[in-house]
Amino acid sequence: MTDRSIDRTPETQTCVVIHPELPGDKHARDAAARLEEAVGLAMALDLEVKGAEVARVRKTVPATLFGKGKVEEIAALIFAAEANVVVIDDDLTPVQQRNLEKHWDVKVIDRTGLILEIFARRARTSEGKLQVELARLEYERSRLVRTWTHLERQRGGMSKTGGPGETQIELDRRQIADRIVKLKTELEEVRRTRTLHRAARKRVPFPTIALVGYTNAGKSTLFNRMTNSEVLAKDLLFATLDPTLRTLKLPRGRNAIVSDTVGFISDLPHELVEAFRATLEEVREADLVLHVRDIAGADSAAQAKDVEEVLGRLKPIEGKRQVMVEVWNKTDLLPEEDRGIAQARADRHREMTGVPAIALSAWTGEGVDRLLDLIAELIDDAPEVEIMLGVEQGEALAWLYRNGRIVERRDAEDGSVGLTVKLDSQALGRFERQFPEAGLKNAAQ
Repeated sequence: MTDRSIDRTPETQTCVVIHPELPGDKHARDAAARLEEAVGLAMALDLEVKGAEVARVRKTVPATLFGKGKVEEIAALIFAAEANVVVIDDDLTPVQQRNLEKHWDVKVIDRTGLILEIFARRARTSEGKLQVELARLEYERSRLVRTWTHLERQRGGMSKTGGPGETQIELDRRQIADRIVKLKTELEEVRRTRTLHRAARKRVPFPTIALVGYTNAGKSTLFNRMTNSEVLAKDLLFATLDPTLRTLKLPRGRNAIVSDTVGFISDLPHELVEAFRATLEEVREADLVLHVRDIAGADSAAQAKDVEEVLGRLKPIEGKRQVMVEVWNKTDLLPEEDRGIAQARADRHREMTGVPAIALSAWTGEGVDRLLDLIAELIDDAPEVEIMLGVEQGEALAWLYRNGRIVERRDAEDGSVGLTVKLDSQALGRFERQFPEAGLKNAAQ
């Protein structure tokens, strides 16, 4: 099988980016902004963009998407730019992709193919690579008609791997199907392992926090600021793909586990949503979801809808209470007079929608402390208990400091200690089993 993906050579490839403005398009984002995003995707793939334009399509043509005149017009643009790749910011059928490549004599890649190619290059962990390979095979399975040039060959009937007159395309399709089955089995094992890891984390009474948001909204920068980590954070679409988990110490003394997930994008390929199901499970399982938004971007509201659409595809866990917080990031990019307005809007957001919001800058750190205080308030709903510890129970005292939140401490003259502690039900059960001699009662009594 011949790989038709973009060459991975050190030499820069030049491209033209075309955003088709289709009839009846009711997308929330205007065409110019969507073209700009497509250019960003091409640059994320290390393509040198030599030209970009919005191509208005009055009537779609099944064979080429564009009409004959527009095909010739784009051909002139490709020739003038001396481009060897054309990026079409929409999904193309296999036939359309093949026909456009014939007309223009260049490599043509559509939006889904472009995003899949970026993911293929950026995945670092074995899980990420498995997920991307599965998504690409699902995508390529429907494109055998254009992807391979040797499909007219026939295979003889004596081979064990092919029946009489079996065409090469049938063999390739069967090989892809077999590989997909194997990948799904491996990813199911990954999912099972992640489930075991989550079960292990639940035995430690730490709430979990998931960062979600549109790609390049600043999730990784905020993650680094909150956890003092060094996850790659660049002004680049899909700078990070693989989820990262860190422990976060909250202001009221409680620990939490924070996960930085893959960024979302409008029209996120269905193949990727399915393939990254194991990763997105982290979002479903989280106690608190931080929806990070680029509040300085012109398309902030439209991007938020795109993220909510993807989150809507994740089935909630029955009976699980999950809290959402909107994080309005990049206030440092707003004019100074608009920053106070953004914060006032964020303060009113909870009253109007029921969803708390915080305006901040992950880059400068301004407002991050307020976010941490809000997180502590939202997840610190454990009941208070009164505990008396003798002078000899230092191990129990240390355990409570590690696993609970000390509200009040009272040291007696005889060395004993009285504590008012917040412990969730799991931690309280573990404490009672591990230290049955401790004097304990509900603080409300």
